[in-house]
Order: sequence, then C-alpha cells, then structure tokens
Amino acid sequence: MEIELSSLYGQDLYTDRGIFVGKIEDVSVDIKEKRISGLAVKNVNTNAFNLGKKKGVIIPYRWVTAIGDIVLIKHVRRKVAEREAVEEEEGEKKR
Repeated sequence: MEIELSSLYGQDLYTDRGIFVGKIEDVSVDIKEKRISGLAVKNVNTNAFNLGKKKGVIIPYRWVTAIGDIVLIKHVRRKVAEREAVEEEEGEKKR
C-alpha cells in the first residue's frame, strides 16, 4: 500500500477498540529499508499510555492496522505498549 507521508500528519490515532490514543505529529522513516518505522504521537490519552512527564510517544508502525480518515492501531495492554514504545524509541536513537 502506498501513502503520502504528509497525509498522516495531524490525523487522529485510535485503537481498534475505539480508544483515542492521540494525534500524529511526525513520522519516523527507516531510510535503508525504505519504510515507515514509527508514528510520533502528541496529546496522548493518559488512559491509553502512562507517560509520566513525557509529552508524547512513538508508536511502532507494525501496530497500524488501517489508514483512512483516522489511523487505527492494534489494541494493546498499557504495560506492553509502554515497554515496546520505549524499546522502539531507544532503537531509533542507536541508528
């Protein structure tokens, strides 16, 4: 599936169970693999993620299930989501 990256900016992000996660602020791209690796999300719903003092989260792109008027991701439990998002963010910093 081909999409324009600019079409993702500002879109609302929901889980497939209808829980609002936040708004997409930026897109992380893996240049070597020529693919999207993650979505930077702001205005994060604290019921979806417990961020502490952080202002946003990077959602791994592999969680995305649908893109249209909104973006849907797989519903994941909060603890799993936090751990994987942090691991993904740390992996991006190492590159």
